[in-house]
Amino acid sequence: MSKTKHIHLIGICGTAMASLSGMLQERGFRVTGSDAASYPPMSTFLESLGISVAQPFAEANLDPRPDLVIVGNALSRGNVELERILDDRIPFCSLPQILHDEFLVEKDVLVVAGTHGKTTTTSMLAWIFETAGLQPSFLIGGIAENFGRSFGLGEGKHFILEGDEYDTAFFDKGPKFLHYFPDSVILTSVEFDHADIYKDLDAVETAFKRLVNLVPRRGRIIGFDPGASADASIDRCLKKAFCRVERYGVSDRANWRIVSLKLSEDRTSWSVLRDGKLWADFEFPLGGEYNVWNATAAAALAVSYDISKEVIAQALKTFRSVKRRLEVKAEVNGITIIDDFAHHPTAIEQTIHALRSRYPQSRLWVVLEPRSNTMRRNVLQDALARSLALADQVVIAAIFKSEAIPEAERLDLHRVVGEIQKRGKQARIFADADAIVNAIAPELRERDVVAILSNGGFGGIYEKLPQRLRALGVKV
Repeated sequence: MSKTKHIHLIGICGTAMASLSGMLQERGFRVTGSDAASYPPMSTFLESLGISVAQPFAEANLDPRPDLVIVGNALSRGNVELERILDDRIPFCSLPQILHDEFLVEKDVLVVAGTHGKTTTTSMLAWIFETAGLQPSFLIGGIAENFGRSFGLGEGKHFILEGDEYDTAFFDKGPKFLHYFPDSVILTSVEFDHADIYKDLDAVETAFKRLVNLVPRRGRIIGFDPGASADASIDRCLKKAFCRVERYGVSDRANWRIVSLKLSEDRTSWSVLRDGKLWADFEFPLGGEYNVWNATAAAALAVSYDISKEVIAQALKTFRSVKRRLEVKAEVNGITIIDDFAHHPTAIEQTIHALRSRYPQSRLWVVLEPRSNTMRRNVLQDALARSLALADQVVIAAIFKSEAIPEAERLDLHRVVGEIQKRGKQARIFADADAIVNAIAPELRERDVVAILSNGGFGGIYEKLPQRLRALGVKV
């Protein structure tokens, strides 16, 4: 890297890629990037860094020739920039490779992994270390509101990062997190996801087992305890550990046991028993039991780095969440519009439960865009219907780029709607964001809560729905 001056990132608008671009810029490299499309929050984040995004992909984006190209994991053969890189033998590598080589060497690496809760837990852990004055470096798969960004290069010895089980690059199909060689790990959950790269749950478990197997004997793993009646996937993964393993959760066997949980409209509080004895009381402004799990995991790992429970409590009390996680986007005419990243049935269920505790008197609408590679498939179809039926009104957009999914594997929206209706809830399908806005805006009334669930831009619905509601005026 000593001779590298200009780095170009293909697929720069991905959350991790955008964050990496900022880190490289802070290290003194000249950074350019390109993508097919750009949307908030990462588009505004890159703009704030002064990094321009060339759109769409084009060979000309590689002029002048960069010293190194970082290839995003969403890129595949046939991409015009990737083809030029290969033809002209321009040096390239993956995000995890440069992250390890340039930033993780000689750091104490703390990785947060799991099917759910990675981004929020990583943000909490980084904020705890920051509150403790340890000046950590961090890389998060979202904008952490306490920091106002998704990365930081601190002067301390710790690097805290979100460990993604998704594949690394077109030339490296292994999980990203296997490149990070962690000293400590938080493992939040293990469920089937990423149906485009994992054949089944066994394949997912194999990936997490390999991560667990990388932690040195001197390290530590904080793993969720789902209880005796839950699926044993995480238990099977943790058996591969050679280091100390501590469990957190609500069951009697958890080393860090959550008790006295109170979910109210404006705050959440709970206590933690450590090995059966009262250890600490915590509270924060976030909603949702799953956020209590995340916070307890972060607290448990922080203790092993000699951070006091008093500092942890102060950090959690002042924690401000992550963009696109139960984020209130607008309040118009008494109607609350919320943006959430949930795109897995388990996450959707947890999100709806959190909203119920936060808005107990409200009619809850869920507007879903089936966009992720798993959500667009029928593999979790029945679970999706069950989770959506927890809302009062369900609105589903047409499947994002449905033609990319073989028909036999594709999510059957009509079946999902039928299953929801069998449970006594209203559910409808619309072609796109514009059709959804036109249909539901006149039906919304004061005190309604609309949760928009997508892992993408969703046709600008986050701006279009508030605009339409303002135009319609007050409804009671």
